[in-house]
Amino acid sequence: MLNCIIIDDEQPAIHIIESYVRDTAYLNLVGTTTNPIEGLEMINLHPVDLVFLDIKMAGLSGIEFIKALNGRSKVIITSAHSEFAMDGFELEVIDYLLKPVSFVRFLKAAQKAYNIIGQTGQRGGSREGDFIMLQGDMKGKLIKVEIGEIDYVEGMGNYAAIYCKGKKILSIVNLKTLEEKLPRNQFVRVHKSFIVAISQIALIEGNLLILKGSYKTEITIGNAYRTGFLDAMRKKLIN
Repeated sequence: MLNCIIIDDEQPAIHIIESYVRDTAYLNLVGTTTNPIEGLEMINLHPVDLVFLDIKMAGLSGIEFIKALNGRSKVIITSAHSEFAMDGFELEVIDYLLKPVSFVRFLKAAQKAYNIIGQTGQRGGSREGDFIMLQGDMKGKLIKVEIGEIDYVEGMGNYAAIYCKGKKILSIVNLKTLEEKLPRNQFVRVHKSFIVAISQIALIEGNLLILKGSYKTEITIGNAYRTGFLDAMRKKLIN
């Protein structure tokens, strides 16, 4: 699953791409905006694999946006202007879609993105035996943590507490750095201080997330993360 956002200064154009994203099983829409500055803020708040980006926008052009992005997410350009294609490809965009964009052409670009991001490791899927090494709370102490055993992570400034099957591991690492290392199809940021393993979610009650396990941990879903998280959960909803 690729987390994506749509940035275009024309709302009708957003609606078209949004409908295409929702009809593509491996794309998860985190958000949309007509303001590219707001788009950068979204990427700071949520893990975003892919940006569908217009070129000619007020305030910050698509080309300027890609430079500001500095490789944090991959980009597919959607534009009515073909003359910027060379600039886009020089900045290593995945594809350049000319408006009006057909669903067939969109799918071709989306599949290309899925293949590329999977190969470069930006989209994660841990295998049995996958692990991370974390610096412990004492100098020279390194801790091996099996990814499949992580239930949730709590950020505490420059430290993080990793809860693994009832054990608590304290590491000198900030939550943002740890978030970037965990597989995005298995972990989700639900609060400025919490990342949870999707497999450990037992129940959602309003703003409360209740995890499995004997401790039945309750975590508040933060306002900044609520929309993206609930949208992802609704895709699994059976009516």
